[in-house]
Amino acid sequence: MSDADLVFLVDVDNTLLDNDRLIEDLMDHIEREYGAASRERYSQILEQVRSRLGYVDYLGALQQYRTEHLDDPRLLQMSSFLVDYPFATRLYPGALEVLQHLAAWGATVILSDGDVVFQPRKVQRSGLWSAVEGRVLIYIHKEQMLAAVERRYPARRYVMIDDKVRILHAVKSAWGNRVTTVFPRQGHYAHDAALVASFPPPDVTVERIADLLQHRFDTAQAGAARTGPARSG
Repeated sequence: MSDADLVFLVDVDNTLLDNDRLIEDLMDHIEREYGAASRERYSQILEQVRSRLGYVDYLGALQQYRTEHLDDPRLLQMSSFLVDYPFATRLYPGALEVLQHLAAWGATVILSDGDVVFQPRKVQRSGLWSAVEGRVLIYIHKEQMLAAVERRYPARRYVMIDDKVRILHAVKSAWGNRVTTVFPRQGHYAHDAALVASFPPPDVTVERIADLLQHRFDTAQAGAARTGPARSG
């Protein structure tokens, strides 16, 4: 497989899809159906699972929560809420248009952390899977899988778009000037001032993903993105 000129690696949660709002909807549903105490307990378990695994595992947290309520058949409906959630309604404005815009410059690839069941469903049901023509990679710690990413999608240059400065810094440390890091300031991680300040600034920062519709990406410019009209396909 010959190297492409440019490949875009695009995160999902709080980059293309408002995952904070999804969690808020889930917590509201739990409180409405099971009470405030259940909401608080599930939230605690979810955070414990996130800390242990490094990503949000809703179904894993639900399974752990169930061990404390083995005789509550209502929990079966909680899983239905997650599996049947209308993910497409939580895409950020312009998310699909941005993927189409980026495709004029290079191949677009979803690169996400997550579990092997819920995260793929989220990507599929939101319309993101088809938007990138099935180029989807989901790992436990994607920053540790860059060699695998390169094998699957070899390129002379990459653009990494992610709401977590920690991830962007890790990728930049590994690939150097071969990658342009893009930081959309969306979601709670991106607005944690102390966390953001603890890492070097990414190459490009935008307030929202739709702002990238005004950017053009030139492989001849190492580590840079230029503002200007979109290039035609």
